[in-house]
Amino acid sequence: MLAEPVHLVPRPANVPWEQAGALFVAGTTAYAAVRSIALRAGDTVVVSGAAGGVGSIAAQLARNAGAEVIGLASEANHKWLTDHGVIPLSYGDGVGDRIRAVAGGKVDAFIDTFGGGYVELAVQLGVAANRIDTIIDFAAAAKYGVKTEGNHEGATAEVLAQLAGLLAAGRLEIPIARVYSLADVREAYRELEKRHTHGKIVLEP
Repeated sequence: MLAEPVHLVPRPANVPWEQAGALFVAGTTAYAAVRSIALRAGDTVVVSGAAGGVGSIAAQLARNAGAEVIGLASEANHKWLTDHGVIPLSYGDGVGDRIRAVAGGKVDAFIDTFGGGYVELAVQLGVAANRIDTIIDFAAAAKYGVKTEGNHEGATAEVLAQLAGLLAAGRLEIPIARVYSLADVREAYRELEKRHTHGKIVLEP
């Protein structure tokens, strides 16, 4: 089946195929998550999984919106976050206190791309439910009444064109963790299951 032209977006000449191919689901999910929390310039937002495929894009989009971004990630990814204007913090015990210290006690919004208790953390930090978005922890979202906007809400050609434009202009980077051939799809999934990749895993046909 051929795609209809209305659903197609040209790849900018200066954007590699790997980044362009990784942009759709991860990029549109991040776009919708950032849009859902209505960021304003000067807001402080926390992004969990900030070095992952979706989180790394969400953190950059939030910075582009003028927000101060606190990114939760392993120490190995802190330099990349710092280089992209994000304040890096390690996850684990005491993360709530570390966030409060860096944010001066006030967090305006929270994007959860990782799950495992971050919705509860956002609530404990005093973030309003309508400014919390999780793309993964749907049970917690139902319990606390927070948002779950992601790829379904962002998957349009218009959004993809905006993201491609940001890539072409150098205002967005899609970090590629590793490129696998289609024959190595099982190995790619094994790496994905570790949930510690920096950026996107790409399958090459």
